[in-house]
Amino acid sequence: MSNAPSSAKLPRIGSYVMPTADELPPVVAPWRVQTDRVALLIHDMQQYFVDAFASGEAPVEAVVANIARLRDACDAQGVPVFYTAQHAAQDQRDRGLQAKFWGTGMATAEQAAIIPALRPGAGHHVLTKWRYSAFQRTPLEEMLRARGRSQLIVCGVYGHIGCLLSAADAFMRDIEPFLVSDAIGDFSRAHHDQAITYAASRCAVVQDTTQIVAALSGTEVTTS
Repeated sequence: MSNAPSSAKLPRIGSYVMPTADELPPVVAPWRVQTDRVALLIHDMQQYFVDAFASGEAPVEAVVANIARLRDACDAQGVPVFYTAQHAAQDQRDRGLQAKFWGTGMATAEQAAIIPALRPGAGHHVLTKWRYSAFQRTPLEEMLRARGRSQLIVCGVYGHIGCLLSAADAFMRDIEPFLVSDAIGDFSRAHHDQAITYAASRCAVVQDTTQIVAALSGTEVTTS
């Protein structure tokens, strides 16, 4: 069997309707957003990954808009904002086993760029992404600790892969994660539900953008 990277590519993602607030799984974890403890992670919102979605259709437009809401709310409260982004044309020795599942990955700087609507601003931190979890081979944990941050809001793509694994990794480092149900995109509604169900039952608080933004501004939003 050849050890060369496969030519696998991302699937084309069809339109699907994201879960509404009343469809979210029960919250098990007791923690709540605290602006003096929390940070925001915008996970892999690069052109290559976003281009897998059907342009102009649900869920990608809502995901982008909701991430922008989260980022703006964090900026308004002085909450640190972190981005992850993979490099183009990765050395396959660095890419490792991911090549067996996803091939060689993105090839150009245009594909690697964070999409214009979410381009990082002054004071935002961009970390090079190497593995599913944003903590692997990055200084994310050290940067959070240095800023007195022990909570992490996670949004971006893809829900059941990097977003979920980053939330789980945060949990295992005693950093309280929040996975934002309508600010993640995924391969399908089934994958999306898989991500939020596992997170809510095992490692994170799952809330929607309105709930998180309200918590950042010091108000409470409850669902029936």
